[in-house]
Amino acid sequence: MDVDVDHYLVLGLPSGEEGAKLSVDDIKKAYRSKALELHPDKRPGDKQALTDFQRLQTSYEIIKDEKARKLFDDLLRIKREQQRRQSERSSKRDAKRQKMVSDLEERERAAFAPDPAAKEREEEERIAKKLREEIARIRAMRTNKGANMASATSRESSGVRKEGMDTTGARVDKEKVLKVSWEKVGEDYTAEGLRELFSKFGAVEDVVIKSSKKKGSALVVMKTKDAAVAATGSVCGHLSNPLLVLPLQPLMAAETPSAPRSTEPDRLSTLVGAGYAAFEDTVLMKLQKAAQKQK
Repeated sequence: MDVDVDHYLVLGLPSGEEGAKLSVDDIKKAYRSKALELHPDKRPGDKQALTDFQRLQTSYEIIKDEKARKLFDDLLRIKREQQRRQSERSSKRDAKRQKMVSDLEERERAAFAPDPAAKEREEEERIAKKLREEIARIRAMRTNKGANMASATSRESSGVRKEGMDTTGARVDKEKVLKVSWEKVGEDYTAEGLRELFSKFGAVEDVVIKSSKKKGSALVVMKTKDAAVAATGSVCGHLSNPLLVLPLQPLMAAETPSAPRSTEPDRLSTLVGAGYAAFEDTVLMKLQKAAQKQK
């Protein structure tokens, strides 16, 4: 158990009062020296090598943490006092004083005097419990640190760009958003490459890419509806890997309200599919939230 181990001795440092006076630099220096000695690569074939090295790392994390180290020093102090008191009692309990000490202890028990040993055990258990909590906190902090690093890596690889958000905080107009898709053959497309292609038809506010192994897709947000209309059906991309460009939401024909509504299923939904529509809604929601934050 970690609370029963003398972590100073594991690091090759003096324990007790001398260990409590050691600086952080002294502890780091001792850990590095001991790590070189106990590293599994230095002890091939030794089954105990990995266990010793992990115990060294645990001791170092406890001693370098200020709060955990203070609790550990208090625990060592209580144990030293117990050993000192036990030694004093042993030295005094000789033949001449044994009866006197026995009578005194009997009178103390009769008078319901608190037992110093019981108090020491209670204090030891209290400090040991706090030390266990600190050890659990350090381990949880190390686990959360690894999870945060993995999350940051995932966000960096998602390809979501936020530089072109509307600084007014307005909702993204779907009529200015284009759906672009291509097959994963020939030359692939990047956000900068798509921005350059579509900038020929007007200013581009943002490009969000989502790719899979077989198919690439993106949402291109144009600054104006006219630019979105001009870009629709005009951008073909690379000849070896042409683009399919569709409006996220076609412009409403406001001038022909009496025109009969077609009963033919929406061809755009057929081309894009339910999976892509779900992705669009998610990205649009992120764009809107980012715009609200920048406002």
